[in-house]
Amino acid sequence: MRDSRRGRLILGVLLTAALVILTVDHRTGESSPLRPLRAVGAWVFGSAEQLGGGVVRPVTTFVQAVFTAPAAQERIKALTEENARLRTGMLSDKLDAARSSELKKLLGLAGVGGYKIVTGNVVARRGQPGFEDTVQIDIGSADGVQPEMTVLNGDGLVGRVIHASTTSSTVLLISDPASAAGARLEGGKEIGVVHGVGEYGRLVQFRLLDSTAPLVRGGRIVSFGSQNGRPYVPGVPVGVIERVESTPGELTRIAYARPFADLTALDAVGVVVEAPKRDPRDAVLPAKEGGAVTRTPTRRGGSR
Repeated sequence: MRDSRRGRLILGVLLTAALVILTVDHRTGESSPLRPLRAVGAWVFGSAEQLGGGVVRPVTTFVQAVFTAPAAQERIKALTEENARLRTGMLSDKLDAARSSELKKLLGLAGVGGYKIVTGNVVARRGQPGFEDTVQIDIGSADGVQPEMTVLNGDGLVGRVIHASTTSSTVLLISDPASAAGARLEGGKEIGVVHGVGEYGRLVQFRLLDSTAPLVRGGRIVSFGSQNGRPYVPGVPVGVIERVESTPGELTRIAYARPFADLTALDAVGVVVEAPKRDPRDAVLPAKEGGAVTRTPTRRGGSR
């Protein structure tokens, strides 16, 4: 009983002293005589708080990471898929623009030459029995394509159809060693034959039938044409002579020409289903740099 009274008395005294100290400290403000004691207390308790925060913070961060990891992974996955879609879209736009440009050139060439064509795309490059250099295109007899028809692109002669099914056809390129096409020099009547020599279509051989006719580097060759326009229609650009071989004593002259059409990167092509009513001669050849030969947009033929 006595201890209980003493304890309450001590507690009362301490509470009274604490209230007096707080009152004095509050009223005296910055000039309080208890300011050093307050600073010491703040440092002690502040350090304890920082220490506790340093221990708890990594745990809290780890727990948050555990709970948010699935959402973060889903977000990363969504961003990756969106990025892939954007890249695919950009690539598709570039391909569409390139194909549109090729088709525009092809229709322009056909219009100037008066060739009626059906357009298609190269879908595969493959060999055939007896041939080395052929491609498959996605148009066939249902589109009016038949064997022994001329195939060209926006730059020049590509080859001829050797087989046509309902929905696809096989084209023998002019670079194939088994290919032969009548051709002539620009601006003249000298004629010869273009043979494929392989080499991935980089060059074709031009054998000029008149050994006395001039044959020089830079000369341009166009197709001479066949009877009824099969297998080759006249006036299609074939290539530019890069080198001339010396053939003393022979009845023919030989040169090697670089094809106008890039036979290693074919895409949009046209099959000539109707030959022009008259030979376009050199009108279809591209303009020379600084020269007077130009293509005009006049169209005498058509396409479908």
